[in-house]
Amino acid sequence: MANAIRGAAARVLAGLFAAALAVFVVGPLAWLALRAFAGSWTYPHLLPDAWTLKWWSVVFSDHALGVAVQNSLFFAPLTVLVSALVCLPAAYAFARFDFPGRKLFLIGIFAANAFPKMGLFVSLAALFYALNLMNTVLGILVVHVLGTVVFMTWIPSAAFAAVPRSLEEAARDAGASKLRVFFSVTLPMALPGILVAAIMSFLASFDEAQGTYLVGAPDYMTMPTQMYSLVLNYPTQVAAVFSILLAIPSVALLLAAHKHIVGGQLAEGFQIK
Repeated sequence: MANAIRGAAARVLAGLFAAALAVFVVGPLAWLALRAFAGSWTYPHLLPDAWTLKWWSVVFSDHALGVAVQNSLFFAPLTVLVSALVCLPAAYAFARFDFPGRKLFLIGIFAANAFPKMGLFVSLAALFYALNLMNTVLGILVVHVLGTVVFMTWIPSAAFAAVPRSLEEAARDAGASKLRVFFSVTLPMALPGILVAAIMSFLASFDEAQGTYLVGAPDYMTMPTQMYSLVLNYPTQVAAVFSILLAIPSVALLLAAHKHIVGGQLAEGFQIK
């Protein structure tokens, strides 16, 4: 009898937890979806009084919003490319070589993302003014790459470290050069981890707002920075439409990488020793 009561109580608590999770996670998404198509919505009605596609046409016809979308789709892939060129060699070195200061560098890379970034961005702004990097593509790119270093270094480092040395040695014994071993054995086996790092870096760049606004506004506005203007100056329906457009790439990429993230590559990236 006692076991049955405990089981029923556990099921009730699990149901309440699931309901609370749905309210706090699904609730805001449902509100955005409704608001994006709402013509008018008055209290105490639970659903909009009228439905319309007007706000979608407002977003797609607004030149400033279109430029923000173009800027986001320009900076995010470029950030991933530059971050990969800079960080992947370092990730391989961290995984394969034991050199003085290795752990200090690893901890330093992680610690750079452990504190509020606004202080870092303000310091960077002072430096950027001196170097004439304010309101430039290069200045924004530096800010975005700084936000991806931890992903593009730690996760690929763990991926490279997980490649069995015995496979590389077997390829070397068969006559393959070091370069061929890397591209034929090491890189293909580490590729899932690198893919996860690239996706996380893309999302970090795509969603970066504070540094981009401080360094790039008003000449370079991306989708996250444009949201500031939308919230202050536009109807809430327009902000809801833009929020949905901003969330689509994140959701799509996370679903694409779901297999590898659930498989452990993301967690393994923060367990490298």
